[in-house]
Amino acid sequence: MTPEELATLVGLRRARDLMDREYARPLDVPAMARAALMSPAHFSRRFRAAYGETPYSYLMTRRIERAQALLRQGWSVTDTCMAVGCTSLGSFSSRFTEVVGQTPSQYRARDHVHLQAVPACVVKVATRPRRTRVTAAAPVAAASPGVGTGAA
Repeated sequence: MTPEELATLVGLRRARDLMDREYARPLDVPAMARAALMSPAHFSRRFRAAYGETPYSYLMTRRIERAQALLRQGWSVTDTCMAVGCTSLGSFSSRFTEVVGQTPSQYRARDHVHLQAVPACVVKVATRPRRTRVTAAAPVAAASPGVGTGAA
């Protein structure tokens, strides 16, 4: 590994540590790139190559992970949304549902008793959000020619 490659990895790790520590702050790619001592475009490319997801996706996954812990403790969805650094309840709920597979309210209402006897470090790994691709709905059949076009 060359000294330049090592410096790049150190910078990426510094930015990732910033996201892990400061997830509740408003962070954007330029701020993360500054922590890595890179331009935003170069940082985004290198981060994705190193970690397999974009910086923003990584940050949102960390926020969702923290939100799951707060919801298990009984926090309201709105308070959880604000506590993890999201400013839009709708965007938070959509992203939470995309990542976890349930709405925040459904997740909060679930019985989490089985996790109480497990050490926190194990719960963190076991409940870590994993991004999955949602398959698209079946395509809508094409309309017949002239239908809905105003043609007579």
